[in-house]
Amino acid sequence: MTETQIITQELNALDDDVRWQAVVEKDARFNGIFVYGVRSTGIYCKPSCAARLPGRKRVAFFASCTEAEAAGFRACLRCRPQSANDVNAQVELVKAACRLIEAETERPPSLADLSRQLNVSPHHLQRLFKSITGVTPRQYAAAHRLERFKTELRAGESVTNAMYDAGFGSSSRLYENAAEQLGMTPAVYRKGGKGMSIQYTIAPSPLGRLLVAATERGICAVAFADEDQALLAELRAEFPAADIQPDKTRLSDSVRYVLDCLDGAPPHAKLPLDLQATAFQMRVWEELRRIPRGETRSYAELAAAIGRPSATRAVARACATNPVALLNPCHRVIRGDGSLGGYRWGLKRKQTLLAQEKEDA
Repeated sequence: MTETQIITQELNALDDDVRWQAVVEKDARFNGIFVYGVRSTGIYCKPSCAARLPGRKRVAFFASCTEAEAAGFRACLRCRPQSANDVNAQVELVKAACRLIEAETERPPSLADLSRQLNVSPHHLQRLFKSITGVTPRQYAAAHRLERFKTELRAGESVTNAMYDAGFGSSSRLYENAAEQLGMTPAVYRKGGKGMSIQYTIAPSPLGRLLVAATERGICAVAFADEDQALLAELRAEFPAADIQPDKTRLSDSVRYVLDCLDGAPPHAKLPLDLQATAFQMRVWEELRRIPRGETRSYAELAAAIGRPSATRAVARACATNPVALLNPCHRVIRGDGSLGGYRWGLKRKQTLLAQEKEDA
């Protein structure tokens, strides 16, 4: 047996000891975290089950009801381990982890710190956290820290003060990831895009007037409207202090690629993007790009696909704030009852897009 296998076996044994103690104490905090099966009866229960305590050697532990049933156990009729309360317990555990992350101002807590405070194993916390939020605790901490940094900048703090208040230990750590997620350098973001150069072009399209705008890094906006003035007003509201200028040559290929999307060409083939987004928004937009042309998803289905089944409203907001029409195909998301829902660039355009894609599919 290798050293890695020995360490893994020791960790699993420790986890089982914690689980067994929860069963002995009938600790309801562990409901939804695991279930245990009794080999002599073929029944599996949640940790708080009031049934008589079985012998330790007859107990097997499972991470979920599905795993227990796959092993041949059936659900206990007394404690009903499949109840919604267990799901709520999982959500509450992840919420508690989020609160611990958000409360730490000096440095993000490690996975080991979180698991110790919540009295669960690091492996289980990592898996449960990602299944519910769509990101790992470390990714959540990074996104939260960046959001705090952005809030400080918007409130007028200097880059240096905002950096330390948000928990960045050095400027190198800040600029390593912040510029990528902000879509610009932190200093430029603080000034509402001041010093940032954006070029745009407006062209006719089957859906009305089309605007494509880009920074040096890539496309930052794709929008539709009936009039050019409305498109420019929206772009300037998004970047009030940026240097926004019309372009006559550079973006011609980009416009053609966007128009090709209307005819069924896959997006992103030759279009680098420069988008400002939270980790959650980026996860939603990534999932949008996985929806095949000619198909739709409900907001609830999209939320489930990113591992956030209870975040339907947040998913809808992420769709509504999508800055690049067609490239992130938010028009393919509808309500659960089959109605269109909302669309940033008008329901008539959404209806036209869906009808065309369905016909072409």
